[in-house]
Amino acid sequence: MPTNPVPKNLVYVLNGPNLNLLGTREPEIYGHDTLDDIAGQLEDRARELGLEIDMRQSNHEGHLVDWLHEAQAQAARAVILNAGAFTHTSIAIHDAIKSVRTPVIEVHLSSPHAREEFRHHSYVGRAARGTIAGFGALSYLLALEAAARF
Repeated sequence: MPTNPVPKNLVYVLNGPNLNLLGTREPEIYGHDTLDDIAGQLEDRARELGLEIDMRQSNHEGHLVDWLHEAQAQAARAVILNAGAFTHTSIAIHDAIKSVRTPVIEVHLSSPHAREEFRHHSYVGRAARGTIAGFGALSYLLALEAAARF
């Protein structure tokens, strides 16, 4: 029986719909950091931890599913996933997380439970290894710290 490949020091950071608008989209909720700002912070910390970041964003659900599959095929150490609104609607992303061995950490800039009722349910969270939410851009860095320990 083949053994699982040893995880690389690669961490996928996947971002869903509307996250390309960070910095300008509802900054009172999501903050002023852009996705590029967050990527820079992650890359700096990843270097210190001996990790490599592959950061991506798509407004299309299928891309996120494909990238979750790719993370496993590449023997990534972990996936940090901010699925945006798909968090609350996507059984396909839930099933993709469940179908891969790569640990997935759910991330949110805001605290979904402190917001509208429809945001209180997370299909992603039901499948992910854990969730970090409510700390703005720091949520991503905290998730990277967790991923470094897998």
